[in-house]
Formats: sequence, structure tokens, C-alpha cells
Amino acid sequence: MTDNNNSTQELTKKDFTVDSTIKWCAGCGAFSILSSVQNTLPKLGVKKDDFVFVSGIGCSSRFPYYIKTYGIHSLHGRATAIASGLKSARPDLNVWVITGDGDSMAIGGNHFIHLIRRNIDLNVIIFNNKIYGLTKGQYSPTTPMGSKTKTSPFGTIERPFMPGELTLGAQGNFFARVIDKEPRGMEDVFLQAALHKGTSIIEVFQNCVIFNNAIHEQITGKDVRDDRIIYVEHNKPLIFGKERDKGLILKGQDLEVVKIGENGISESDILVHDANNPNPNVHYMLARMTYPTHPVAVGVIRSVEDNTYEGLLEEQIEHAKANSKIKNVDDLLNSGNVFNIE
Repeated sequence: MTDNNNSTQELTKKDFTVDSTIKWCAGCGAFSILSSVQNTLPKLGVKKDDFVFVSGIGCSSRFPYYIKTYGIHSLHGRATAIASGLKSARPDLNVWVITGDGDSMAIGGNHFIHLIRRNIDLNVIIFNNKIYGLTKGQYSPTTPMGSKTKTSPFGTIERPFMPGELTLGAQGNFFARVIDKEPRGMEDVFLQAALHKGTSIIEVFQNCVIFNNAIHEQITGKDVRDDRIIYVEHNKPLIFGKERDKGLILKGQDLEVVKIGENGISESDILVHDANNPNPNVHYMLARMTYPTHPVAVGVIRSVEDNTYEGLLEEQIEHAKANSKIKNVDDLLNSGNVFNIE
């Protein structure tokens, strides 16, 4: 591995840590996300000069200032578009997009879904605090219906987006969900996302301590999470619960919660998670699960390899160069496709 001066050395978290003050609110979940990313990058075997972080607008989008890599703090909702151009022009770079639920799914929604369907090799981390934090507490595209906010004093009347559902609906090949107060889980998922070839979408349940404090506590709270969260792992049965006695089975077209040991249900009946299955149906159901009817799935829900946009683009360019009679500007000027002005 190399540092900024290209001298050989092993990278550590310190290589990605800035000396300046990090200006997020005390208690913000963003601190934990930043630390987890800084712990992940040294494990990738990538030159420090080859990392680029691109953000839009919002609290999350201050991220490029707080990590010692190349970075672009861009326009509201346009981080995915700018990162797409960067990766297409420089496929050798390791590009990350840092965004929020408002930045990516409101003004940036169009760019978000087209990035996913193109399958450009970018890693997108969505800070989902279900509110607009930087602009002081307006409801966002992921705010739960009925929530009272600065812009919905009588309660929101809009159905919220689910990032996982949106990702899979846009033909996404990698979707994962993590929790800001579980750094080891974040690091594991960030590493899997970085190693995946194609668009990786990671939704982080992040706390906004000022404008939406404890929004995720009904499922992530220490006293309830065992029974309200299911941690999914590839090739492992979908079992959860404080006593590890609950699981999921596929019944018809739905996932059903069952209790092991009741009604003849044994562990062998529990559905085994296959994150690599090209068929997205079960992944879609897992991504959509919500409390209180189901536990919320956390971990890598879908991870399927496919051609990347920039890979196919490079192939097209090389094919055109190999088969074109025009190799340089002189060839172009003398190609016959010119005209003279008398």
C-alpha cells in the first residue's frame, strides 16, 4: 500500500484522519459511520491517492472534509451523477458517494435510480435519519407517515420511500442495511460493499440527535433489538430472537415469522439466506420487512455480480479504436468527411 507520496507503507486509520475539527452535533450517528469507514479503507489494498469521496448537500455531505482523501462536496442531489462521470472517466479510482435520505431520494432521486440500473462500480452510503437535519427538521422522503415535523405540523400524509425497495426496483445488485451504533457490523458490510463490483447501496440507520432523536430506537434499542432485528448472513438460516427461537419461512408469496419448536417447526424448516441469488424476489421481501409484523433485516440482503457500466464502456471504446480507420486528428482531417470554405 502507499501513502500520498507513493512511498510504500501499510495504511492505517490514522492515514485517513483529519486534524481539523469535525462539525457534527455531539451525539450524531455520523461520527460512528466516519470512524467505520476510516477503519475499512486500509483493508482494501488501494493506494491512498486512488480514493475519492463525493457528496451532495446535507449534514452527511460534510463527510469529504472529515476524511483525508480526495473529495468533492458537490450539489444537492447530484453526488451520484458527478461520481458516475468520475468513475466512467477514471475506472481505476475507488469512488464512494456519501449522501442522506433527502439528498439522494428527493432532489437526487432521478440520479439515484439511474446510477443503480447502470451498475456503475460505486459505493453509496445513505445516512438515513428520516428527516432533513441541516435545514432544521423538515420531513424527508423516508419520514414515517403521520410524523409531525416543521413542515408537517399535523402529520405527514405521504408514504415514505424504503431505500431497499427503491434499490431493488431499480434493478440493484447490492443492497445492505446497517446501524450507526454497531461499528463492527458497519465495517464488515462496508468491506463487502467495497469488494463488490457494481453499484453498492448501504443504508445506515443513523440518529439525528437534534431533530429526530431516537427515530430508530423502537427496533434498535438494547432491550428490544433481539426480537425486532434479524441479522442476515449469506448461507445461514434466517433465525432471530433473544432466545434464537424465531425464524422466517417462505409461505406462498410471503415471508412468515414462526417459532422453532412449535407446530412441528424445526430449524431445518427455516429459510437459508442466499444473498447471491439472481432472482430478487426474496431479497425484495427481506428489504421490505417492517416491525411490528416482521423483524427488520440488517446486513447484506443482496449481492449479485453482473457487468458494470464502466467495464462495458471501456470495451466499446477499445472496439471502436481497433476498428476505426481514424486513429488521430490527421486521419480525421483527411478522412473525406470534410469541406472547404472558399
